[in-house]
Amino acid sequence: MLNRRRFTTTLLSSAALGSAALPAWAQSEAPIHILVGFPAGGGSDVIARLLAEKLQTELRRNVLVENRPGAGGQIAAQQLKAARPDGTTLFLSHDHTISILPQVVAKAGYAPQEDFVALGGFATFVNGIAVSPNTPAKTVPEYVEWVKAQGGKSAVGIPAPASTPEFLVQLIGKRYGLDLTPVPYKGSAPMIADMLGNQIPAGTGSVQDFIEFQRAGKLRMIGVLGGQRQAAMPDVATLSELGFKGLEDLPFYGIWAPKGTPAAFIDSFSGALDKVVKLPDVRAKLTDLGLTVGYMTPGQLDQRERAYTKVWSRIIAESGFQPR
Repeated sequence: MLNRRRFTTTLLSSAALGSAALPAWAQSEAPIHILVGFPAGGGSDVIARLLAEKLQTELRRNVLVENRPGAGGQIAAQQLKAARPDGTTLFLSHDHTISILPQVVAKAGYAPQEDFVALGGFATFVNGIAVSPNTPAKTVPEYVEWVKAQGGKSAVGIPAPASTPEFLVQLIGKRYGLDLTPVPYKGSAPMIADMLGNQIPAGTGSVQDFIEFQRAGKLRMIGVLGGQRQAAMPDVATLSELGFKGLEDLPFYGIWAPKGTPAAFIDSFSGALDKVVKLPDVRAKLTDLGLTVGYMTPGQLDQRERAYTKVWSRIIAESGFQPR
């Protein structure tokens, strides 16, 4: 009996030592929380929930989406910075919060290249401009003429202040001599709700925010950024066709963790993301949302972020915009 007890004790001790030798992220069965900086129902939220469901199966851990809307994703980004680097808190975001916001907000409260580590990217997309049901324009030139008929002034919704959409509104206004006022919302969902109700005549944002309403005939896309027309809406002209140059670089979607997250977790999660993005149903759903799907390694996502930051540093400087 004594020997059996010693044997059992030895087994338990060995198991405990083996568990203690594992990194914290490998021992934990705690859920992985993916932060999204915009409200439920918007494009980023829909994408996050699709990926979370598949990642949960691949990683064999609960993966939950947490919406932390406000300030164009700034609140969620600050929460990521403050989180423990143990793989339980991540951040799904696109270019605005990662590459642009830190350059246009005087005190963003985070610096992506210093505070975050890339886990992998999964798609690029384009921004565009859409009009509400009561706005008769079907193209950008028709929209310009309509605004001129209203006295040359109009309001345009944007999903976040100091964002690509806001700069787009400014560029269109300057080019055509219009007095366009950007009206910031806390994400695309409330902006689109006002557009559907004809509370605001036009709005700008990512294609994935507008595409289902475009297909249903409830809103009309009249122009998109990027160097070529989108397969999901081939009849919508690019702004490059209308003479807008320098906006061909495509924004991106990716997932980040706090700086200091173990390399082993980064490799594990990145590998799982790669597999999930290649699933036919995931690729089909993301493509249907207007995304161009393509996995990026952590290193590739980091390089894209740095390059895109430089592009927008030039655009912001040329616009005369001052951080606020």
